[in-house]
Amino acid sequence: PNGKGATEVFYMVEGHGCLCDADGVKHYFGPGDMVIIPKGHTGRWDVNTPVHKLWVVNDHPNVEESGPVIRVQVNHYQDFSPQCLSDTSANDPLYGNTGSVSSASNTFYDVGPTKVGVWTCNSGSFEVASGVRQWFHMLEGTMFITDSSDGTSKRCVAGDTVMLPAEWSGYVDVVKPTKKVFTVAL
Repeated sequence: PNGKGATEVFYMVEGHGCLCDADGVKHYFGPGDMVIIPKGHTGRWDVNTPVHKLWVVNDHPNVEESGPVIRVQVNHYQDFSPQCLSDTSANDPLYGNTGSVSSASNTFYDVGPTKVGVWTCNSGSFEVASGVRQWFHMLEGTMFITDSSDGTSKRCVAGDTVMLPAEWSGYVDVVKPTKKVFTVAL
């Protein structure tokens, strides 16, 4: 009966489950799916087979969705395919203007302080000073992120999960074309 205290976003690595909204609408999910449970959601969680998920929580002050029922959202892996993405090189949802580096994305959820989607990028380098907290999970490719404050660099490959703090700035060097799911917390 109590609404969820924060917005939760998770990427399913393995297993199957179902989240049911307060009015009985069911949302099934499995490997490769991205799931958003908005703050204020009430309902039921059923685990059908053992679940392994990567998750992040955005704790924010207000319930951003309204209506008689706050709904879970499931984005299935086929929503991450190239034909579902839009060219965002000039106004990238994660990094602003990536210059001559070609990027594409699809933002599935953009409510209040939480944004969730999938992002792809071809090889190249660009500077980042976004000012937002970012969580991402690498699905494909190789990239390096270099912190401008101390020069440390981290290699990110498929299977890696990264949290960048709001004050992070630096450089992104995409070595092999990259695809990642992300959430941004404003």
